[in-house]
Amino acid sequence: MTAPSLLRVARPKALKPLRVTFVRGYATELKPNLQYTKVTHPDSDAPASTHSLIKDHSQYLLNTYVRPPLLFTKGKGLVLTDSSNREYLDFTAGIAVTALGHSDEGVNRVINDQASKISHASNIYWNEHAGELAKSLVEKTRQHGGLGLGLGDGGDKGGKVFFSNSGTEANEGALKFARAYGKIIAPENKDKTDIVCFSNAFHGRSMGALSVTPNPKYQAPFQPLIPNVKVGQYNEESQEAIDELINENTCGVIVEPIQGEGGVTQGKIEFLTKVAKRAREVGAVLIYDEIQCGLFRSGTMWAHSEFPAEAHPDIITMAKPLSNGFPIGAIMVRSTIAAEISPGMHGTTFGGQPLATAIGLHVLDRLSNPDFLSTLRENAKYLQGKLERLPQLFGGVLKDELRGTGLIRGIVFQQANHPAELVKLARERGLLILTAGSDAVRLVPALTVSKDQIDQAIGVIESCLSILAENK
Repeated sequence: MTAPSLLRVARPKALKPLRVTFVRGYATELKPNLQYTKVTHPDSDAPASTHSLIKDHSQYLLNTYVRPPLLFTKGKGLVLTDSSNREYLDFTAGIAVTALGHSDEGVNRVINDQASKISHASNIYWNEHAGELAKSLVEKTRQHGGLGLGLGDGGDKGGKVFFSNSGTEANEGALKFARAYGKIIAPENKDKTDIVCFSNAFHGRSMGALSVTPNPKYQAPFQPLIPNVKVGQYNEESQEAIDELINENTCGVIVEPIQGEGGVTQGKIEFLTKVAKRAREVGAVLIYDEIQCGLFRSGTMWAHSEFPAEAHPDIITMAKPLSNGFPIGAIMVRSTIAAEISPGMHGTTFGGQPLATAIGLHVLDRLSNPDFLSTLRENAKYLQGKLERLPQLFGGVLKDELRGTGLIRGIVFQQANHPAELVKLARERGLLILTAGSDAVRLVPALTVSKDQIDQAIGVIESCLSILAENK
C-alpha cells in the first residue's frame, strides 16, 4: 500500500509536555507521525455498482448491523481490497479471527484437499481429523500450559474436547456442562444452579451466552433471560465480595482472562486466583472464555498459560482463530468434569466436521511452531514500544494507560466519543481498527503482522490522534 505524501500540519493542541529522548547522544523531541493526515480512502468513493448492490441486498438482509459502504472483494495477508480496488491494512483480523492472515496459501491447500475428499458426514460417525485436533489441543496445552495440565494440581492429568461451530456455541455448551456437573456432584442441593459472570463481559448473543453478557444494550430487548445469573465486579479483589458472590449454590463461573469487547482489560492474577480458589471450594466449574484472547494472541497459547496452577480453569472455550475464518468453536474440559458428561447430554450437527477440523489442525500446528512464536513475540514487543509513545504524545486525548498484551491491545481515551471517531478517521486513511467497550480502540492484527505494517498502522493512528487533538 502506497503511503500518502507527507503534509505540513500544525502541532496538535492540548498535548502533554513531550519527553526528550536521546538518539546517538543527541537530544531529540518525541513527535507524532503526521504522514497520514490526508483522507485517501473516503467512504463516499464506493462505485455506483457497490451502492446499488448494497441497496438491493439491504432489502433481504435483516438489519442488525451498521456498516460503512465498503465491499471487500479479496484479501491477502493483512491487506483487504475493496470494490474500488483500494487497499486497506487490516488490524481487525475479522475480529481476531484470521490469525494467519487473509487467503493464506497453506490454509487454502488444506481446504482444497479436504473438500475434494469429504467435508461433512455428521457426528453419527467418526472422522479422521476431529480426534486429531482434540488430541493436538490437549497435548499442546499440556506443553505450553493451561487447564491445569501437567501442574500437579490435584491429579488431573488430561482433558477432552467438544467441537461446536462458534464461540457463542462453545460458551453455551460450557454453561450446560457446569449446570449438569453441579446437579451430579450435589444432587441434594436443588438450588445449585447459579452462574456467575462479571461486569463488561461479552460471551455471545444466544440466550445463555447473552444472559452472562451483562450489557443492557444487548440484553434488554430479549429479557427475561435464563434465571439464576449473578454479576460480579471484574477485578474485584475483596475476598469477602468474592465469597458472597460465589457460594454453595453456584454451579459455574465464567470469566475472560482478557476482556475483548469489554475494553481489552486484563484480569488481575490476584483476582482470578481468588475466583478460582473460591469456585473449587464450593464445587463450581470455572470457565475461562478465551475465544478472543486465546490460541497465542496473548503471546502464549492461552492467556492463562503462565498463571499459577491454582488460577487455572476447569473449562476453556475457544473459537475465533482456530480455523482462520472457517466456522469452528471448541470446549476443552478437564477430565474430572468430562467424566460426568455422557452420550446424549449435548450435540451438534456441524461441529467437528472433517473440513473444519482439518483446517484447525493445520492452523494450530502453524501457530505453535517455535519460530512463528518467536517472531510473534518480537513483533508484539515492537508494537508495545510504539503504543507506549501515544499517551506521551496525546495526553489531552488519551488516558495514561495501555491495555492488553501480545497482539491484543487497547488504546484508552478520555472522551467516550473519540474511539468511534478514531476508527472512522483511520478507515478513511486505509487502516481498519475496532472499538472496544466504552472507552477504547482495539488492535487485533493477524499474528503474522510485520514491523513495517506496525509502523504504518501506528503512523495512521498518530496522524488521526493529531486531528482529534486539534479538534478537541
